[in-house]
Amino acid sequence: MADQVEESSVPRESLLDKIKEKIHDDSSSSSSDEESEKPKPSDPPPQPKIWRLFGRQEPVHKVLGGGKPADVLLWKDKKLSAGILGSVTAIWLLFEVLGYHLLTFICHALILCLAVLFVWSNASAFINKSPPRIPEVSVPEDLIVNIALSIRYEVNRGLRSLREIATGHSLQKFLIVIGCFWVMSIIGSSCSFLTLVYVDFLMMFTIPYLYDKYEDKVDPLAEKATIELKKHYATFDEKVLSKIPKGAGKDKKH
Repeated sequence: MADQVEESSVPRESLLDKIKEKIHDDSSSSSSDEESEKPKPSDPPPQPKIWRLFGRQEPVHKVLGGGKPADVLLWKDKKLSAGILGSVTAIWLLFEVLGYHLLTFICHALILCLAVLFVWSNASAFINKSPPRIPEVSVPEDLIVNIALSIRYEVNRGLRSLREIATGHSLQKFLIVIGCFWVMSIIGSSCSFLTLVYVDFLMMFTIPYLYDKYEDKVDPLAEKATIELKKHYATFDEKVLSKIPKGAGKDKKH
């Protein structure tokens, strides 16, 4: 009789456990449904795209090629940048202001160096000092070939651009190039070639640095200026350029 009571109690307890598990599963599923129905926090609105000068998407340092040259132009290494700019300024003052000629300067420098080394080499035995160690200097062939290939590539690219402009495919590029050549001719007539190179060198060492420092202020102004220039060009194109008759050869399909 006792065994029958124990056997009947076992299925009752198992039935109660199943009911409890069912209730627990229902409550957990309902809670998960409630959590899924809760409104998720809205994603932050996408930030407006910032207009950058010349349409760049990368930092100025990377646009300049990165590495040591970009560090020099952006004055990351101030001692090296100041040393290079000071040396170029000294050369410009020597040749442009003092009127020293390049060939004369090279000859005088070689005379001085050779005389010092010659006297030092012969007098070292008398003054009890070791003779100067003159290293063997040779220009590597790969360096010259790479420079020549780079110059060749840039010259060919410039010639292709001039040919494309001369064929009359783009009137806008034609006007821009003509305007640049005209400005360069005016500048060339008012200063020497060495001064022009020195001014370009100063611009290389100042404009990228100042733009990198104040780009957040320069870009909005440049954007407004670009919009105004596009408006003026559209007006000029509508009133003048569109009225210029085009050649019949351009309409033919080859």
